[in-house]
Amino acid sequence: MYQAHFGLREAPFGLTPDTSFFFNGPQSQKALNTLLVAARNGEGFIKITGEVGTGKTFLCRKFMQSLGPDFVTAYIPNPNLPPRSLILALAEDLNVLLEKDIEQHQLLRAINLRLLNLAAQGRRVLLCLDEAQAIPVDSLEALRLLTNLETEKRKLLQIVLFGQPELDVKLALPEIRQLAQRITFHYHLGPLSRDDVDFYVAHRLRVAGFDGARLFSRGGVARLYKASGGIPRLINIMAHKALMVAYGEGRQQVSGRHVALAASDTLASKPRFWRRPWPWLAGAGVLAAACGVSWTLLNR
Repeated sequence: MYQAHFGLREAPFGLTPDTSFFFNGPQSQKALNTLLVAARNGEGFIKITGEVGTGKTFLCRKFMQSLGPDFVTAYIPNPNLPPRSLILALAEDLNVLLEKDIEQHQLLRAINLRLLNLAAQGRRVLLCLDEAQAIPVDSLEALRLLTNLETEKRKLLQIVLFGQPELDVKLALPEIRQLAQRITFHYHLGPLSRDDVDFYVAHRLRVAGFDGARLFSRGGVARLYKASGGIPRLINIMAHKALMVAYGEGRQQVSGRHVALAASDTLASKPRFWRRPWPWLAGAGVLAAACGVSWTLLNR
């Protein structure tokens, strides 16, 4: 669509967690360092929280990619499962061979044997659970019991919980206080600062192939920050739309006006005054149709 116009190799603001676009900002780097230190220390439970759109899944992918060959990782993107299903999902990711209709004690024994075999090879096993706020309480307790599997020197299984702030509410319940006490490393991802948004936008454009001075004007970045509240997902959505508008007008730089139009077309934009009826708003639909826009990732 607009890549050739702006000298880009690829779209810079997609919503899929492509780790080549990982932004090494202060918050994301601290969170990644926390994860790596905790994993190498062999802690049983690690927790990362953040509001919707702050980059938890992105961080999870980057974290797993950053681990060395001495780690074996399992990843469950939707852990809203009863205890047995959750344990079966772990067994599947660890390539544990199971008989049909296996009994619960045999299932746990098979996982334990697999973990012991990996430990004997000098490898650590780490389970990452995305959207952890959705895990049922009884499944959280099952996870706690899994971390009881250990040798004399270290845990056989480490677990990282990535979730929205509602996860903290769930962990405060009395019935799972034992699990909460085992979380020794944690980090909360917040929104980007105004300066971070400027660096974030420039970083993604550079990774996508832009080699010019400044594609988004300072006014454009300022409005992008105000409209997104510093939430990376919203920044991506509105920056993509702003590039589309600038391209439709044949401009070589994205201005504050282009970002304002993008914000007006984004339901989740922060300040209500972006909702005002811009005189050129009616042209947005025509522009989108003319460009043949089909950005299905916006609905994810």
